Amino acid sequence: MDTNLHNKSNQQKSNQNSQNQKQFSPKEANRQRPRNQRQKPKEKNFRPEFEERIISVARVTKVVKGGRRFSFSAFAVVGNKKGKVGLGHGKANEVQDSIRKAVKDAQNRLVSVPIYRRSTVPHEINAKYSASKILIKPAPRGKGIVASNTVRAVVELAGYTDIYTKTYGSRTKINVVRATLKALLGLKTINQIAELRDLNPSQVLAQKK
Repeated sequence: MDTNLHNKSNQQKSNQNSQNQKQFSPKEANRQRPRNQRQKPKEKNFRPEFEERIISVARVTKVVKGGRRFSFSAFAVVGNKKGKVGLGHGKANEVQDSIRKAVKDAQNRLVSVPIYRRSTVPHEINAKYSASKILIKPAPRGKGIVASNTVRAVVELAGYTDIYTKTYGSRTKINVVRATLKALLGLKTINQIAELRDLNPSQVLAQKK
């Protein structure tokens, strides 16, 4: 009898202890662990169909009251080669962190650009950003991309395969990229051109030939 009572009391205590224990979610359980044993959340692949190109990475110095602080500034271009492209900027104390921020920022700043016959631009266009100027012209199929490395990164990721480009003025990489994006955003589709001229799209195509 005594053993049965003892077993019952132990069982009741264990039940009470289990009831008193808090049920933590995975996030809360992770917070209860020591800081050096916590699991870092896995970063999800954001838009895996997009490719990225690093335009520039520079070390930046900021003078503060206690001295100088060094960080890294990165610019990146992302695109899906199907008419979407974006430029992003990231800043961090480490190079990899600044690049990661730049890529994420570029993915959040995507814009759509028209592609004519799946290879080139619909028409010629000029654009200027700061002291950088660019001229973009359509090219026949098979010609390839005639551009500097900086401009090539943008037009390739946008999805163009045959295109002429010429840059003037300042050759600062970031300004050239922004001038290129400004030019691509100024492009109009064949339907938009036909609407502006009060013509049919077929008539516009006949004039291009």
